Amino acid sequence: MPILDPGPRQIAYQLEGPAGAPVLMFSNSLGTTMSMWRPQAEALRHKFRVLRYDTRGHGASGPGAPGCTLAGLGRDALRLLDALEIERASFCGISMGGLTGLWLGVHAGHRLQGLVVANSAARIGTAQGWRQRAKQVRAGGMDGVADGAAGRWFTRGYAARAPEQVAVLIAGLRACPAEGYAECCLALAEADLRDEIGAIDAPTLLIAGLQDPVTTVDDAEDMRGRIRHAACARLDASHLSNIEAAAGFTRALEDFLA
Repeated sequence: MPILDPGPRQIAYQLEGPAGAPVLMFSNSLGTTMSMWRPQAEALRHKFRVLRYDTRGHGASGPGAPGCTLAGLGRDALRLLDALEIERASFCGISMGGLTGLWLGVHAGHRLQGLVVANSAARIGTAQGWRQRAKQVRAGGMDGVADGAAGRWFTRGYAARAPEQVAVLIAGLRACPAEGYAECCLALAEADLRDEIGAIDAPTLLIAGLQDPVTTVDDAEDMRGRIRHAACARLDASHLSNIEAAAGFTRALEDFLA
Protein backbone atom coordinates (compact mmCIF):
# COMPACT_ATOMS: atom_id res chain seq x y z
CA MET A 1 0.00 0.00 0.00
CA PRO A 2 1.57 3.34 -1.01
CA ILE A 3 2.09 5.93 1.72
CA LEU A 4 2.22 9.69 1.17
CA ASP A 5 4.48 11.59 3.62
CA PRO A 6 5.43 8.85 6.11
CA GLY A 7 4.92 10.13 9.64
CA PRO A 8 2.03 11.66 11.58
CA ARG A 9 0.56 13.28 8.46
CA GLN A 10 0.87 10.18 6.28
CA ILE A 11 -1.95 9.19 3.97
CA ALA A 12 -2.34 5.57 2.92
CA TYR A 13 -3.85 5.20 -0.53
CA GLN A 14 -4.43 2.86 -3.44
CA LEU A 15 -4.48 3.99 -7.09
CA GLU A 16 -5.67 1.50 -9.71
CA GLY A 17 -6.76 1.70 -13.32
CA PRO A 18 -5.55 2.72 -16.76
CA ALA A 19 -3.21 5.68 -17.04
CA GLY A 20 -5.04 8.57 -18.67
CA ALA A 21 -8.49 7.39 -17.56
CA PRO A 22 -10.66 9.84 -15.58
CA VAL A 23 -9.92 9.73 -11.86
CA LEU A 24 -12.57 8.65 -9.35
CA MET A 25 -11.64 9.29 -5.71
CA PHE A 26 -13.36 7.52 -2.80
CA SER A 27 -13.54 8.69 0.83
CA ASN A 28 -14.55 6.32 3.64
CA SER A 29 -17.00 6.70 6.49
CA LEU A 30 -16.18 7.15 10.17
CA GLY A 31 -14.74 3.94 11.64
CA THR A 32 -13.99 2.22 8.32
CA THR A 33 -11.10 2.18 5.85
CA MET A 34 -10.62 2.38 2.11
CA SER A 35 -11.41 -1.35 1.93
CA MET A 36 -15.11 -0.50 2.24
CA TRP A 37 -14.97 0.62 -1.41
CA ARG A 38 -13.75 -2.73 -2.74
CA PRO A 39 -17.03 -3.56 -4.55
CA GLN A 40 -16.92 -0.27 -6.45
CA ALA A 41 -13.17 -0.42 -7.10
CA GLU A 42 -13.39 -3.91 -8.57
CA ALA A 43 -16.29 -2.93 -10.83
CA LEU A 44 -14.91 0.41 -12.04
CA ARG A 45 -11.13 0.20 -12.09
CA HIS A 46 -11.11 -0.96 -15.72
CA LYS A 47 -12.54 2.34 -16.98
CA PHE A 48 -11.48 4.78 -14.23
CA ARG A 49 -8.31 5.48 -12.30
CA VAL A 50 -9.76 4.56 -8.93
CA LEU A 51 -8.13 6.40 -6.02
CA ARG A 52 -8.98 5.22 -2.51
CA TYR A 53 -7.44 6.48 0.72
CA ASP A 54 -7.76 6.04 4.47
CA THR A 55 -9.11 9.14 6.19
CA ARG A 56 -6.71 10.51 8.80
CA GLY A 57 -6.64 8.51 12.02
CA HIS A 58 -8.11 5.50 10.23
CA GLY A 59 -6.47 2.41 8.76
CA ALA A 60 -2.84 3.08 7.85
CA SER A 61 -3.16 6.87 7.68
CA GLY A 62 -1.59 9.00 10.39
CA PRO A 63 -3.56 11.09 12.88
CA GLY A 64 -2.47 14.41 11.42
CA ALA A 65 -2.07 17.45 13.61
CA PRO A 66 -4.15 17.68 16.80
CA GLY A 67 -7.46 19.46 16.39
CA CYS A 68 -8.99 17.70 13.39
CA THR A 69 -11.51 19.79 11.43
CA LEU A 70 -13.65 19.23 8.37
CA ALA A 71 -11.41 21.67 6.51
CA GLY A 72 -8.42 19.56 7.51
CA LEU A 73 -10.08 16.44 6.11
CA GLY A 74 -10.80 18.25 2.86
CA ARG A 75 -7.23 19.53 2.62
CA ASP A 76 -5.93 15.98 3.15
CA ALA A 77 -7.78 14.95 -0.01
CA LEU A 78 -6.39 17.92 -1.92
CA ARG A 79 -2.85 17.19 -0.69
CA LEU A 80 -3.14 13.64 -2.01
CA LEU A 81 -4.41 14.85 -5.39
CA ASP A 82 -1.58 17.38 -5.59
CA ALA A 83 1.06 14.79 -4.72
CA LEU A 84 -0.24 12.46 -7.43
CA GLU A 85 -0.40 15.37 -9.91
CA ILE A 86 -4.13 14.93 -10.44
CA GLU A 87 -5.65 18.25 -11.38
CA ARG A 88 -9.30 17.19 -11.41
CA ALA A 89 -11.23 14.15 -10.21
CA SER A 90 -14.71 12.95 -9.50
CA PHE A 91 -15.15 12.51 -5.75
CA CYS A 92 -17.40 9.98 -4.02
CA GLY A 93 -17.70 10.01 -0.23
CA ILE A 94 -20.03 8.29 2.17
CA SER A 95 -21.19 9.65 5.54
CA MET A 96 -18.14 11.54 6.91
CA GLY A 97 -16.56 11.13 3.48
CA GLY A 98 -19.66 12.67 1.92
CA LEU A 99 -19.36 15.69 4.20
CA THR A 100 -15.71 15.96 3.14
CA GLY A 101 -16.95 15.98 -0.45
CA LEU A 102 -19.37 18.79 0.32
CA TRP A 103 -16.49 20.82 1.76
CA LEU A 104 -14.52 20.23 -1.44
CA GLY A 105 -17.52 21.27 -3.50
CA VAL A 106 -17.75 24.55 -1.60
CA HIS A 107 -14.05 25.37 -1.29
CA ALA A 108 -12.33 23.57 -4.18
CA GLY A 109 -15.03 23.05 -6.76
CA HIS A 110 -12.62 23.70 -9.62
CA ARG A 111 -10.91 20.40 -8.74
CA LEU A 112 -14.11 18.37 -9.14
CA GLN A 113 -15.48 16.88 -12.33
CA GLY A 114 -18.38 15.47 -10.37
CA LEU A 115 -19.42 15.01 -6.75
CA VAL A 116 -21.22 12.02 -5.23
CA VAL A 117 -22.42 12.40 -1.64
CA ALA A 118 -23.80 9.17 -0.17
CA ASN A 119 -25.62 8.62 3.12
CA SER A 120 -24.58 12.01 4.41
CA ALA A 121 -25.88 15.46 5.27
CA ALA A 122 -24.67 19.04 5.43
CA ARG A 123 -24.98 18.67 9.21
CA ILE A 124 -24.70 15.15 10.65
CA GLY A 125 -26.04 14.63 14.16
CA THR A 126 -25.47 17.15 16.95
CA ALA A 127 -22.37 18.72 18.42
CA GLN A 128 -23.25 17.34 21.85
CA GLY A 129 -23.68 13.82 20.50
CA TRP A 130 -20.33 13.81 18.70
CA ARG A 131 -18.48 15.25 21.69
CA GLN A 132 -20.02 12.60 23.92
CA ARG A 133 -18.96 9.85 21.53
CA ALA A 134 -15.39 11.21 21.41
CA LYS A 135 -15.33 11.23 25.21
CA GLN A 136 -16.70 7.68 25.29
CA VAL A 137 -14.05 6.16 23.03
CA ARG A 138 -11.22 8.04 24.70
CA ALA A 139 -12.31 6.70 28.07
CA GLY A 140 -13.34 3.18 27.15
CA GLY A 141 -12.03 2.33 23.70
CA MET A 142 -13.97 1.27 20.64
CA ASP A 143 -16.01 -1.67 21.98
CA GLY A 144 -18.96 0.44 23.12
CA VAL A 145 -19.32 2.01 19.68
CA ALA A 146 -18.72 -1.23 17.81
CA ASP A 147 -21.30 -3.18 19.83
CA GLY A 148 -24.19 -1.17 18.36
CA ALA A 149 -22.79 -0.37 14.93
CA ALA A 150 -24.37 -3.21 12.95
CA GLY A 151 -27.85 -1.86 13.67
CA ARG A 152 -26.85 1.60 12.44
CA TRP A 153 -24.93 0.47 9.39
CA PHE A 154 -27.13 -2.32 8.01
CA THR A 155 -30.71 -3.49 7.91
CA ARG A 156 -31.60 -6.64 9.83
CA GLY A 157 -32.24 -8.43 6.56
CA TYR A 158 -28.76 -7.72 5.23
CA ALA A 159 -27.12 -8.62 8.54
CA ALA A 160 -28.88 -11.99 8.37
CA ARG A 161 -27.93 -12.56 4.72
CA ALA A 162 -24.30 -11.49 4.99
CA PRO A 163 -23.12 -12.09 8.58
CA GLU A 164 -19.50 -12.60 7.57
CA GLN A 165 -19.33 -9.26 5.74
CA VAL A 166 -20.92 -7.49 8.69
CA ALA A 167 -18.52 -9.18 11.11
CA VAL A 168 -15.49 -8.04 9.10
CA LEU A 169 -16.62 -4.43 9.17
CA ILE A 170 -17.44 -4.49 12.87
CA ALA A 171 -14.04 -6.04 13.60
CA GLY A 172 -12.47 -3.22 11.62
CA LEU A 173 -14.37 -0.68 13.69
CA ARG A 174 -13.13 -2.28 16.92
CA ALA A 175 -9.57 -2.03 15.57
CA CYS A 176 -9.92 1.64 14.58
CA PRO A 177 -7.52 3.80 16.64
CA ALA A 178 -9.66 5.36 19.36
CA GLU A 179 -7.87 8.70 19.23
CA GLY A 180 -8.19 8.98 15.45
CA TYR A 181 -11.89 8.14 15.71
CA ALA A 182 -12.38 10.66 18.53
CA GLU A 183 -10.63 13.43 16.60
CA CYS A 184 -12.93 12.86 13.61
CA CYS A 185 -15.94 12.90 15.95
CA LEU A 186 -14.86 16.35 17.12
CA ALA A 187 -14.50 17.48 13.51
CA LEU A 188 -18.07 16.33 12.85
CA ALA A 189 -19.24 18.16 16.00
CA GLU A 190 -18.24 21.47 14.43
CA ALA A 191 -19.10 20.69 10.80
CA ASP A 192 -22.17 22.50 9.48
CA LEU A 193 -22.32 23.38 5.78
CA ARG A 194 -26.05 24.01 5.47
CA ASP A 195 -25.57 27.68 4.70
CA GLU A 196 -22.63 27.05 2.33
CA ILE A 197 -23.55 24.20 -0.01
CA GLY A 198 -25.59 26.51 -2.21
CA ALA A 199 -22.20 27.57 -3.62
CA ILE A 200 -21.53 24.08 -5.03
CA ASP A 201 -21.52 24.23 -8.82
CA ALA A 202 -20.15 20.78 -9.68
CA PRO A 203 -22.63 18.22 -11.00
CA THR A 204 -23.78 16.42 -7.85
CA LEU A 205 -25.40 13.07 -7.13
CA LEU A 206 -26.89 12.47 -3.70
CA ILE A 207 -27.42 8.83 -2.68
CA ALA A 208 -29.75 8.03 0.21
CA GLY A 209 -30.62 4.77 1.95
CA LEU A 210 -34.34 4.31 2.34
CA GLN A 211 -33.76 2.62 5.71
CA ASP A 212 -30.86 4.73 6.94
CA PRO A 213 -31.49 5.90 10.54
CA VAL A 214 -28.35 8.08 10.63
CA THR A 215 -28.60 10.30 7.55
CA THR A 216 -32.09 10.08 6.14
CA VAL A 217 -33.82 10.58 2.81
CA ASP A 218 -35.02 13.91 4.21
CA ASP A 219 -31.39 14.94 4.70
CA ALA A 220 -30.68 14.13 1.05
CA GLU A 221 -33.75 16.06 -0.10
CA ASP A 222 -32.68 19.04 1.99
CA MET A 223 -29.31 19.03 0.23
CA ARG A 224 -30.95 18.66 -3.15
CA GLY A 225 -32.99 21.78 -2.42
CA ARG A 226 -29.82 23.74 -1.67
CA ILE A 227 -27.40 22.49 -4.35
CA ARG A 228 -27.78 23.49 -7.99
CA HIS A 229 -27.51 20.65 -10.52
CA ALA A 230 -28.12 18.00 -7.83
CA ALA A 231 -29.91 14.72 -8.45
CA CYS A 232 -30.91 12.13 -5.87
CA ALA A 233 -30.90 8.32 -6.01
CA ARG A 234 -32.55 6.18 -3.35
CA LEU A 235 -31.42 2.67 -2.49
CA ASP A 236 -33.10 0.01 -0.38
CA ALA A 237 -30.37 -0.03 2.25
CA SER A 238 -29.28 1.41 5.56
CA HIS A 239 -26.23 3.61 6.25
CA LEU A 240 -23.46 1.78 4.38
CA SER A 241 -25.43 1.58 1.17
CA ASN A 242 -22.39 1.00 -1.05
CA ILE A 243 -21.97 -2.36 0.69
CA GLU A 244 -25.56 -3.38 1.39
CA ALA A 245 -26.78 -2.38 -2.08
CA ALA A 246 -23.44 -2.62 -3.86
CA ALA A 247 -24.74 -3.32 -7.36
CA GLY A 248 -27.33 -0.53 -7.27
CA PHE A 249 -24.84 1.91 -5.78
CA THR A 250 -22.24 1.15 -8.44
CA ARG A 251 -24.82 1.40 -11.21
CA ALA A 252 -26.02 4.81 -9.96
CA LEU A 253 -22.42 5.99 -9.73
CA GLU A 254 -21.51 4.75 -13.19
CA ASP A 255 -24.64 6.25 -14.77
CA PHE A 256 -23.91 9.60 -13.15
CA LEU A 257 -20.31 9.65 -14.34
CA ALA A 258 -21.10 8.51 -17.89
